[in-house]
Amino acid sequence: MGLQFNDLFNKSIYEFMSKYKIEYNSTKRLKLDCLDMFEYYKNKQRKDMNYYEQIREITKIIPTTIVNFSLPRNRTNPPTQASSNFITNKEQGDWAEDLIFRAINETSKNYIAIRYGKSDDLIAGEDGFDKFYNNFQDELDTIGKRPDLLIFKKADFDKKLGFDISKIEHSLITNYVKKAIAGLEIRSSAFLIQKYEKEMNDRTNYYLKIVFEIKKKILTNYKELLEQKDKKYIDILESITEESIQIISFRRPSWNATEELSTLTNLFKELKEAITIIQKRDYLSITPKVEDLKVVYKWIETFNVPHFYFQLFFDKSYAISFKNILQMISQPDKEGEYYEIGKDIKNQNKTTIKINTKKTTQIAYKIDEPEHKSIKREMGRGRLLFYVTFNGGTAYLDIDNLKQLLNIDDF
Repeated sequence: MGLQFNDLFNKSIYEFMSKYKIEYNSTKRLKLDCLDMFEYYKNKQRKDMNYYEQIREITKIIPTTIVNFSLPRNRTNPPTQASSNFITNKEQGDWAEDLIFRAINETSKNYIAIRYGKSDDLIAGEDGFDKFYNNFQDELDTIGKRPDLLIFKKADFDKKLGFDISKIEHSLITNYVKKAIAGLEIRSSAFLIQKYEKEMNDRTNYYLKIVFEIKKKILTNYKELLEQKDKKYIDILESITEESIQIISFRRPSWNATEELSTLTNLFKELKEAITIIQKRDYLSITPKVEDLKVVYKWIETFNVPHFYFQLFFDKSYAISFKNILQMISQPDKEGEYYEIGKDIKNQNKTTIKINTKKTTQIAYKIDEPEHKSIKREMGRGRLLFYVTFNGGTAYLDIDNLKQLLNIDDF
């Protein structure tokens, strides 16, 4: 029959430890299970990897149903026309970028933020837009997607190039970009997150109260009836707690033979409705588009610079590393609590990863709202677009959190 399972297992462990030069002895072998061995190897391997290589390894374990990094990206065609909503969102994004740009440069003694992301005032439908868009697609295939801002140590800042290199041909600044300590992709959301979270918390508490009132009522008044009809519902009710309510699922009964059974059915209907509301997503999110993962990865492959997503609300801001995003989506068990994936109307109906801000890092504990005003823009054939522009405001950075996020000791 050949080698038994234990012999094969011990043999494979020995080969594994020998291959990766891990000290081998019987005590260590007995103490380390498979997961410990894997973690031990990963930690040892990471020390010898640069940032890009670490990212590359994580991409290999991400489910291909989310994104397949081994396949080329799909090149997109230029949109034919812009909407007022699209331009307002673009203006809001530009304001958010400017806010972080100013906050870093006005606060930091040792680092400088510069504008780097590809941008233009042209919009779909205007002369020259198609050329700009196709050039942008070419650059995505060549170096990947530029983050909005780059962070440099002051000693590496090139005064001749200045604070805006967004319109400089990428081949002329390759070595300079590689000196950056971070690339920041800035996104924005028209919410006051503090008020949102309070209302969601109030909603949850309100429906929790309803759930436990109905649970108590059924177990007090209808337990004997349930023992006759279907005892499983007693087990379901008794399993409902604040800790378990997010995973509670059941098919409600449809008994109507008697008035008592009909009343019981309606109670289960109300119970299920309340639980469904509690289980709805109750968090705002950082929102990277799935299609962007490949072009961000391409940029990291080109420059080996750590990449981060910042999400600005109108009262606070949160951030997460690209590495952490990939680690999250490589673990299906975190879907729901940590992130959701779905099409987002606010993101041109593109498939978007919505990452729970409660699982990210707060980097601005307060934001002063900007001024805003309406603008009219005349397009071809006399078409008019009306949109909102934003100006001013202040972001108050949480320095300790920002240092931890960027993995720096000073600021």
